[in-house]
Amino acid sequence: MTYSPLELKGKVAVVIGGTSGIGRAIAHGFAQAGADVVPTSRRAEQVEAAAREIEELGRRSLRVTSDVAERASLEHVLAASLEAFGQVDILVNSAGRTKRAPTIDYPEDEWNAIIDTNLTGTLRACQVFGKHMLERESGSIINIASLSTFVALFEVAAYSASKAAVGSLTKSLAIEWSSRGVRVNAIAPGVFRTALNTKLLDETERGREFLLRTPMRRFGNVEELAGAAIFLASDAASFVTGEIIAVDGGFLASGVNQ
Repeated sequence: MTYSPLELKGKVAVVIGGTSGIGRAIAHGFAQAGADVVPTSRRAEQVEAAAREIEELGRRSLRVTSDVAERASLEHVLAASLEAFGQVDILVNSAGRTKRAPTIDYPEDEWNAIIDTNLTGTLRACQVFGKHMLERESGSIINIASLSTFVALFEVAAYSASKAAVGSLTKSLAIEWSSRGVRVNAIAPGVFRTALNTKLLDETERGREFLLRTPMRRFGNVEELAGAAIFLASDAASFVTGEIIAVDGGFLASGVNQ
């Protein structure tokens, strides 16, 4: 049998925020590429459904909840994964939140909650799983950045600040950990249609502007993020670290489109 560096056979992946949206699509992609996958989030019923989907794809999984605001819950996911599989090779940080409002009087508690989930929660997971990977001198961490890592989006300053910081954190961890066998990269998704944003994308000026700024003239399907994630997680990316790969239909390249 010919070895393919893009395969994930024999690898174990933990996908935080892996029970819906982007995280769920990446978890499915990993399973299809041969990895055993632990999709985890706060809601037990969503974890149960996501784990069952991984098993239906022929891979092993676990049913364990997590909350990126609680370090102990992340440590529990790691311990359960090690007990079941002996190792964690891949970590994806896909948990996130946002709230749109004018920045001038944005509530400080809302600001702090978004920063704590999107940025500090990512750091917590990187620390918890990074220690294990550094001990093994092997691992791939994939953070989820955003278009707003690079450009401003109107009235989501807290989200944009958190995602800009995730990009910086990704690079900082890469230069600290890559010499010890742990690669740290990120994916910056463009505009992807989900059950939560269909009305916004189809019926508002904001949605029409997003479409105008996307040269491919369509929104993404979350399954289209799996390829970049599989690449970054795989041995094919063995010399790739500190990178933020945009999967955005050309949005960040966009200037005048007509």
